[in-house]
Amino acid sequence: MRKEHILVIRFSALGDVAMAVPVVWALANQYPDIRITVLSRGMVRPLFEDLAPNVNFMEADLKQEYHGVRGLNALYRRLVAKQFTKVADLHNVLRSDYLRMRFNLGRYRVEHIHKHRRQRRQLTSYKNKVRQQLPTSFENYAEVFERLGYPVDISHFHSIFPPEGGNLNMLPAIFGPKRSFQKWIGIAPFAAHEGKIYPPQLMEKVIALLIQKYPNARIFLFGKGEQEEQYFKQWCSQYQACVNVGQHCESMYQELILMSHLDVMLSMDSANMHLASLTAIPVVSIWGATHPLAGFLGYNQPKENAIQVDLDCRPCSIYGNKVCKRGDYACLYNIPPERIVERITSIINN
Repeated sequence: MRKEHILVIRFSALGDVAMAVPVVWALANQYPDIRITVLSRGMVRPLFEDLAPNVNFMEADLKQEYHGVRGLNALYRRLVAKQFTKVADLHNVLRSDYLRMRFNLGRYRVEHIHKHRRQRRQLTSYKNKVRQQLPTSFENYAEVFERLGYPVDISHFHSIFPPEGGNLNMLPAIFGPKRSFQKWIGIAPFAAHEGKIYPPQLMEKVIALLIQKYPNARIFLFGKGEQEEQYFKQWCSQYQACVNVGQHCESMYQELILMSHLDVMLSMDSANMHLASLTAIPVVSIWGATHPLAGFLGYNQPKENAIQVDLDCRPCSIYGNKVCKRGDYACLYNIPPERIVERITSIINN
């Protein structure tokens, strides 16, 4: 009898791929006799490469090598050669739909994620909003495997690293050993859309208050992009405690190692919230246009660590990509820096 080999498809986005990690780990550990191959973009390889002995990673370059229908057909032929027995589509977008169609024609056992689009529309509706907790991405992913015949319990997942965290010796010397008197605070202040970004001028006040409260703290700034480059340069020159992580870490794996030694991470509703959650550290997250009710809170993060204000219009978007109808982004500007610092302080002190 041929050994079970499950293909798991999730191409993007980074945060959504990260949310698949506890579920794939649970699948691999609860069913050690099956083989699992995760198909995704190359940048997320560090999340799965050492996850479990029966988990493999396969890179798919959808922009060049496997671009368009011809590229997807080539990818399908390559996948068929791997002799998969079942397919779990955790993405359910055009590209994965096409691959799923090809596998269905080949009489493979295929299941895909249900995104609860109607409930999402009700949650983000401007009028007649229905505020109810939607299933989390973790639950949606687990449901796919249950329909394939493999129910999983993700509650035992702790971290992608051992209890002591990643190996700090693998990081550049600037990070150095962590001193007993220091508090290491991570801040990932930006996101893909304006509706999810705490105003930089207010974030700078958060940084100033944290340094005032913890004079020996080191504050590590995570993220890469034009905005990050502009503000990180300014903040690092103004505050000696700040370190621009992207200038020194050569890979996402190094950033994950650093995250695993933080006392706390402050992040938006963004990929860094999910990456930090995979290293078992507490994450204080700031929510504006989006809302934890949509099911995207970081793994094992308590709801009280989600900083938000109650407004009739919230949430207005699942992904934060809609223009603010009020025009003032009150959902973000109305969060005082002191409230954020107070939450961070309570975590550090405990």
